Amino acid sequence: MEALALERKAEQNRELRERLLQLKKERNAIILAHYYQRDEIQEVADFRGDSFLLAQKAAETDADVIVFCGVHFMGESAKILAPNKTVIIPDERAGCPMADMVNVDGLRKLKAQHPNAKVVTYINSSAEIKAETDICCTSANAVRVVNSVDSDEIIWVPDKNLGHYVQQKTDKKMIIWEGYCNTHDMLTVKDVEEMKAKYPNAQFVVHPECRPEVVALGDFVGSTTAIIKYCKESDCQEFIVGTEDGTGYQLRLDSPNKTFHFATKYLVCPNMKVNNLKKLVKCLETMQPQIYVPEQVANQARLSLERMLQVK
Repeated sequence: MEALALERKAEQNRELRERLLQLKKERNAIILAHYYQRDEIQEVADFRGDSFLLAQKAAETDADVIVFCGVHFMGESAKILAPNKTVIIPDERAGCPMADMVNVDGLRKLKAQHPNAKVVTYINSSAEIKAETDICCTSANAVRVVNSVDSDEIIWVPDKNLGHYVQQKTDKKMIIWEGYCNTHDMLTVKDVEEMKAKYPNAQFVVHPECRPEVVALGDFVGSTTAIIKYCKESDCQEFIVGTEDGTGYQLRLDSPNKTFHFATKYLVCPNMKVNNLKKLVKCLETMQPQIYVPEQVANQARLSLERMLQVK
């Protein structure tokens, strides 16, 4: 019975993939997938990457349609950088709780309290927040961006854990917003210690969105892309992974002979996982849901993203 169900699912996926190829050609579409997406989506993507790489691809592409398989703010970033293109996402419910933890009124109040500070915003934020921002950053370039800013005082939004990590790497005074990523913030010292006891030969690689005391245990700390690169190039054969479990797809692809253990079974972003192959095909058929960003907001937000893309 189970074998039959699996066979039917495989057949369905084959048909969906064929339909997808046909639609991509018809629409002149490109599929961008974040590393936290389901395997079935990463398999069919034209580009897989973290927020930064995908933002760059959106800015550079010749395609007429960008299908962004990620969460809502990522689709917005693509639309801001490629305003003349149609940007669609498979499921508009793919939000980001961390992005929702910061609001425009609160940020404006903070700016009024610290008139000399520059605002550095993690790319995991809404277009409205980016429009209130001097420069954006990702976890990959956060330290470089903060150190590039022409001010000794930084208002940092919205992720306090990444902010704490950056604070260790800069002399600037950072005023840190109290947001966090629900998924990464769940990982505890106890989880990591239990895994280290179970797999004593494994290295612990961790994303700076995790709690500071968890990050302190890392053999390697870095963005999703940096973790993938480190595991691929490392001589170590076994890793405990402290980031979202969708990363496993690329890790296994790059290093089929290495072993990866996720630090807890709860490292799953429910918002990233609402997208699936069926919804991906449907959004290209219907060209819905589309991402719209009001022109004035987009123009302001674009400046903060373009400044980020210029930081070397």
